[in-house]
Amino acid sequence: MQPQERIVRFVSRSNWVLFAFFVLVSFFCASKGFAFGVLSGGAIVTVNFHMLARTLQKAFQPPFIASYQSVIAKYYLRFLVSGIIIFILLGLKLVHPLGLIIGLSVVAASFMLATLLEIKKLIFKEAV
Repeated sequence: MQPQERIVRFVSRSNWVLFAFFVLVSFFCASKGFAFGVLSGGAIVTVNFHMLARTLQKAFQPPFIASYQSVIAKYYLRFLVSGIIIFILLGLKLVHPLGLIIGLSVVAASFMLATLLEIKKLIFKEAV
């Protein structure tokens, strides 16, 4: 398996694990508004990541190779919908902003974990 495929697979799976972990911890240790912020932010970013992955996989599979403009249009459409959802959540004060930020950081945390694991593999591979 190529390192790129391994990283994408790891990030895809760890998104759901970190999302579940953050939500469970926030529901047990914080207020409802904070926990709903983590839940909604994590759901937005995790679903967006998986939709982006699916769009890119479909775009590069022959014979249905998508145009560059359609991929970009879908990206910005998802970005716009995410912004509207976040605006509504914060505007109506349905969630705590800090919880929302933590939830929105799930994919970034997954990428950080994947990077650290790849660095660890490189270091130990050179040491052997």
